[in-house]
Parts: sequence; structure tokens; C-alpha cells
Amino acid sequence: MKSISIIGMILLAVSALLFYLTTDFTVEKITISHVMGVMAGIGIGLIFGGMIGYVSKGSAIKAEAKRKEFKQLQKEKEELEKQAIEIEKRQAELERENINKNPQI
Repeated sequence: MKSISIIGMILLAVSALLFYLTTDFTVEKITISHVMGVMAGIGIGLIFGGMIGYVSKGSAIKAEAKRKEFKQLQKEKEELEKQAIEIEKRQAELERENINKNPQI
């Protein structure tokens, strides 16, 4: 949204400069071409704003999807680590049981 505001301010400054150069800021000198210029400026601003908004929204959605995928992978990793610890505990218990059942002299 910052970039849209900056582009809007730049277009507003350009239009104010052009208006100043053509009319010296007098209301009597405003013609239909000035109104058409304002409408064209609004149109250009909306087009630029739409394109920038579309691009920024797309990149934001992709970034959010990557974050969700990363979190999901972290959860899966934690679950696998817990399972590995549980398997190690079971294996150690089985080894202890085998040693207790079959003591070797």
C-alpha cells in the first residue's frame, strides 16, 4: 500500500505542475482539456494501483503459503523426533528384558 500512495503522490505532483504551467492556478483558465487530464490521471493511478496491488497480494499469498508449509514441516519433524525417542525407549526396554531373561554367566 505504501507504493500505491507514493505513485499517487507522484502523479498528483505531476498534475499540479502541469496545471500550474498551463493556467497559473487561475480558475477562469480551466478548460475541458484540464478535466480530461484529471480523469486520465485518475485512470492511470487506478491502473498502476491495481497492478501493484495484484503483484503485492500475490507475493504475500505465496509468502504465507511458504510460512504455513514451514510450520507444518516443523510439526512433522517434532512428531518424528518424538516417535524416534519412543522407539529408542522401547528398544532399550526390550534389551533390558532380554538381558534379565537370559543372564549369561
